[in-house]
Amino acid sequence: MSDETKVTQEYGAEQIQVLEGLEAVRKRPGMYIGSTSSSGLHHLVYEIVDNAIDEALAGYCKHITVTINPGNSITVTDDGRGIPVDIQPQTGRPALEVVYTVLHAGGKFGGGGYKVSGGLHGVGASVVNALSEWLRVRVHKNGSIYEMKFARGNITQEMRIVGKTDKTGTEVTFQPDPEMFDSLVYDYEVLHERMREEAFLNAGLTITITDDRDDEKQISETMCYEGGIREFAVWCNRNKTPLCEDVIYMSGSKGDASAEIAVQYNDGYNEFLLSFANDVRTPEGGMHETGFKTALTRVLNAYGVKNGIIKGDDKVSGEDCREGITAIISVKLTDAQFEGQTKAKLGNAYIRTLVDQVVNDQLTTYFEDHPAVAKAVLDKAMMANRAREAARKARESIRRKTGLESGQMPDKLQDCNERDASLCEIYIVEGDSAAGSAIQGRDSRFQAILAMWGKMLNVEKARADKIYGNDKLYPLIVALGAGIGDEFDIEKLRYHKVIIMADADVDGAHIRTLLLTFFFRFMRPLIDGGYVYSAIPPLYKLNRGKTTRVAFSDEERDKISAEMRGDNPNAKIDINRFKGLGEMDPHELWETTMNPETRTLKQITLEDAVHADEVFTVLMGEKVEPRKAFIEQNAKYAVNIDI
Repeated sequence: MSDETKVTQEYGAEQIQVLEGLEAVRKRPGMYIGSTSSSGLHHLVYEIVDNAIDEALAGYCKHITVTINPGNSITVTDDGRGIPVDIQPQTGRPALEVVYTVLHAGGKFGGGGYKVSGGLHGVGASVVNALSEWLRVRVHKNGSIYEMKFARGNITQEMRIVGKTDKTGTEVTFQPDPEMFDSLVYDYEVLHERMREEAFLNAGLTITITDDRDDEKQISETMCYEGGIREFAVWCNRNKTPLCEDVIYMSGSKGDASAEIAVQYNDGYNEFLLSFANDVRTPEGGMHETGFKTALTRVLNAYGVKNGIIKGDDKVSGEDCREGITAIISVKLTDAQFEGQTKAKLGNAYIRTLVDQVVNDQLTTYFEDHPAVAKAVLDKAMMANRAREAARKARESIRRKTGLESGQMPDKLQDCNERDASLCEIYIVEGDSAAGSAIQGRDSRFQAILAMWGKMLNVEKARADKIYGNDKLYPLIVALGAGIGDEFDIEKLRYHKVIIMADADVDGAHIRTLLLTFFFRFMRPLIDGGYVYSAIPPLYKLNRGKTTRVAFSDEERDKISAEMRGDNPNAKIDINRFKGLGEMDPHELWETTMNPETRTLKQITLEDAVHADEVFTVLMGEKVEPRKAFIEQNAKYAVNIDI
């Protein structure tokens, strides 16, 4: 045991802390909302919206509105039944107060208020209250408007009637607590994506999201999709070319559990699968995904054998069956068992059986009724199977040639001395001159340099067999050491910081995009785990006499220039623009871009997989029109373009 962790005090009863009420939430917010970063901030909104969605699932709510107010407070309203305001028997307090002040209190524990619900822990409303600087809730019920106010979870105004109404529903307005969160600025697009998702998942439910922060330009959209997840699948594929126009839709129920699945294949090579349980996204999958994947593979192989398309033992794998698939899986159940409060994975075993049965029976029937679609899907799976076999042979061939299994590293890699991966970082540098400066300037104890050169493969348009044979990407695969695709193993990763270091110009941006496309499609856990970074090199070097400073933007250049002039507005400041990393000497590169004490790194994260998939498809895919529209729409934001 180290001295740092050793406790010198006695361990007695007085050391046992009991966190009263909502103190536990404020003490450990990450346990309840995942983090106190931007994702946690947005999670507050989802918790309140989930409660409104539960009213929709119960059949009482038709319209939900989400408004970002000036100052980044949030208002969520619904036209459901309204939170109960009568006295809760166990506590002797109004139910409204209990819901917002007591953890694990709610109508979703078997009291008959809800059959299915996303918010099964009973902590959503109270957690949002605990993490808000202030919160106000108004309930329209029984012809009256009931109001209650809180501050950081504590009651500041007891429940009282503030007016009359002819409506029912709940209105919640809250201001996130600056003591709890790294940033209080809501991203409209992030919330918009989530609300659109909810509208797709609840056919016929209307959701309006509005951004009122700009006095001059209000942004608002109302969404309602009568086609539900069928429309969701079409929307996800709108920038891709579908194999067939029809969406394969399947649904079924058993007892209180129900499942619906929408599938549409496209001519791409990537699998895109979204799963939900009671309208809550399950990014880590769970039993509903397992049931779907198993049944899909079984049905396709059975159809192929029956119709003589698959001969002998030449069966297609699950991965082959899902190449180019867009699938939406949505299940509703009474006792959803999520792994953790953030609900990333569904654990109910019986839902696997339900989804498996629905897909097995209805997809088999669909294929029998639509042989042309079945053949197109199966042909695609067979091509994927052949490509996978080609990739395996390419991989084995390269292993023999390069001695991969023996740990031989690529020639372009200058490795570091440290062997603890958590302390190591690798810089991926474009061009030999920049790589040379990086190698000389680096700290060789923990910094490795991999030089890239020439035009890199756009993996959006390529299968795995092409990647293994690519002389630009293969050294990167070997250097990272974790494999690619289904074989990727994050435990084998040799560096816990993978840093893309490219010039601050159009070519550099292109290289970063190509690399990020590769990581997203074939090494997704790298991005999900927060291992990928982009180095931010300076744009300008400013000199006055012996004083030298660097600037990362035009605004910073002007500010530093004014500071260096000081009291002498006529003082001569030499300003030089860095044309590229290769122009910097090793010392400059170290101080500005590589020194952990002074450098600027941008961590690459994925808040929304749907949006990320769409962006990569638009920017790097086959279709020109979506890319043209994207450029036209976003050209006004472009800066530092080389002319």
